[in-house]
Amino acid sequence: MKSAYELAMERLAKSDPDASRPLTPEQKARLAEIDRVYKGRLAEREIFLKKQLDDAYADQKAEEVEKVQKQLVSERARLEEEREDEKERVRRGFGSAKT
Repeated sequence: MKSAYELAMERLAKSDPDASRPLTPEQKARLAEIDRVYKGRLAEREIFLKKQLDDAYADQKAEEVEKVQKQLVSERARLEEEREDEKERVRRGFGSAKT
């Protein structure tokens, strides 16, 4: 008897046959490169925004603190989404834009 997980994985494999295809060494290298680049971009944005956040705390500007915190969350989500989109293009074999 198969578990619900095994049944779901079988349905997923049937709906997307390319998903079970193993990655080539070039794809693996490109995925690692994408992770490295986006990790750097995220660190860059966090450093910049945390500096703004520290300044806002120092000046006791509550509205500015809230604004920068929201921007930080938004930037993280945007970069994560971009990274995953680019990785998905590589997995599907469509290549990707240079980062």
